[in-house]
Amino acid sequence: MMSLGVHSEVARLREVLVHRPGLNLHRLTPRNCNGLLFDDVLWVERAGREHDTFVEALRDRGVLVHSLDGLLSATVALPEARRWLLDRRVNASAVGQDMVDELRGWLEEIPAGQLATYLVGGILVAEMPFKPRSLTGQTLMPEDFVLPPLPNQLFTRDSSCWIYGGVTVNAMYWPARQPEAANVEAVYRFHPRFREASFTFLLPDGIDPISSLEGGDVMPIGGGVVLIGMGERTTPQAVEALARRLFTTKEVTRVIAALMPRKRNYVHLDTIFTFCDRDLVTIYPQVVELLHTFSLRPTNAEGVLDVTKETRPFLSVVAEALGLNALRTVATGGDNSAAEREQWDAANNVVAVEPGVVIAYERNVYTNTMLRRAGVEVIAVDGAELSRGRGGAHCMTCPIVRDPI
Repeated sequence: MMSLGVHSEVARLREVLVHRPGLNLHRLTPRNCNGLLFDDVLWVERAGREHDTFVEALRDRGVLVHSLDGLLSATVALPEARRWLLDRRVNASAVGQDMVDELRGWLEEIPAGQLATYLVGGILVAEMPFKPRSLTGQTLMPEDFVLPPLPNQLFTRDSSCWIYGGVTVNAMYWPARQPEAANVEAVYRFHPRFREASFTFLLPDGIDPISSLEGGDVMPIGGGVVLIGMGERTTPQAVEALARRLFTTKEVTRVIAALMPRKRNYVHLDTIFTFCDRDLVTIYPQVVELLHTFSLRPTNAEGVLDVTKETRPFLSVVAEALGLNALRTVATGGDNSAAEREQWDAANNVVAVEPGVVIAYERNVYTNTMLRRAGVEVIAVDGAELSRGRGGAHCMTCPIVRDPI
């Protein structure tokens, strides 16, 4: 069994966590999709087939693919884990004080697979096998949710991220995504693959409540360096807290923080910038060229950071941190209109399975062509439905074992 840890963005990918579209995406409707952070409802069966093709592409390259559904089901089969997770998902703040006992009593007894499905897919009033006696329960309509669905659990990159030999379980920005982290943390705490492994939880409970951090903004690029974007969903407060913790591990010597526009179009750093090879990145120039960059390093004083605002462009700072003269870049392809469309459809959101080999959506024809001309092997997969969730191969993967460069 390989040691857990992610030591680069492009070296050989060994193990990864994914989540196949299922009940959680079936819960999307035109009425609720915006509140659940989707622009539209997806054709779920088609999205599922596309995800299967994506997973097959990973496995064809020797990647061990873990399904969150499977891991979560095995986890909640353990009584201690089930209690731990239900304490965090089914409590007064989530379902109301007067419904906790009724709902907990039912969920503590159902089969593990069904519970895992509900913890991601949500629970409708009509699905409860009892008539609620509480005031809250009696005021809900059959089509109302007692436990909300988590359609964004599809994007496993965000709720946790492995950084060298540790992992963050992240405080998500939007309430619609916050419960995702508890599902993943239960797996990391109790599933045998993780319980019996040696790793560090990097961010303790009780992080400053104004802080939020999401894994699409975090990239351990090798050599003790971590890139973190600060945009719509990752705050400077969270970056500072994580940097302090990382520096105590001695595995990280520098955090490069990039200030991004707070816009839905560029929700995370990995929607405008990803690594394809040791010295090659894909970029959306309209944003990357305007990033404000800061370097954080440890000092001799405990908990005190050395923060430097860089005068050089973001790409130059990253190249220098990796010991390179410069990074080769592939810009989002096409004219201005085509580039804008392809960025929106996750053209920059590719995942490397080894140096110079990436998985990308086939619909981003211009960008994939430019990558191939730069010597990158592009494994193109269908993403007609998946891309409508505004995430690509990078978003849909949470690497848990990746080699150093």
